[in-house]
Amino acid sequence: MTNKCPNCHEGHIYTDKNIYFNFFRNKMHKTCNKCGYKFEKEPGFFFGAMYISYTIGVAQALFTAGIGSYFYDTPLNLKVFLWIMLVLALMSSFNMRISRIIWIYLFKNNQ
Repeated sequence: MTNKCPNCHEGHIYTDKNIYFNFFRNKMHKTCNKCGYKFEKEPGFFFGAMYISYTIGVAQALFTAGIGSYFYDTPLNLKVFLWIMLVLALMSSFNMRISRIIWIYLFKNNQ
């Protein structure tokens, strides 16, 4: 969650230090600038991060639907779906970054 290298906990994974509020600027370092840890192990390494991003998106959609259905008369109102689409569109960049960080930490190995 802190954009730190899983090996040394000092270098940054993404070029921007603030990973929470920078929309669509997802530049990653190839290696840690402190210890040289390689973030992308092989081509296609981050395909598995899509499953994590999907899980996060589903959780956000369910949470938004729960909150939204509280404010409208019918539980499956069209306006709730519009809120879900808005939340998912706004959170897509964050979901991609955080899912890659989680994926890197899941497959951390000592070099």
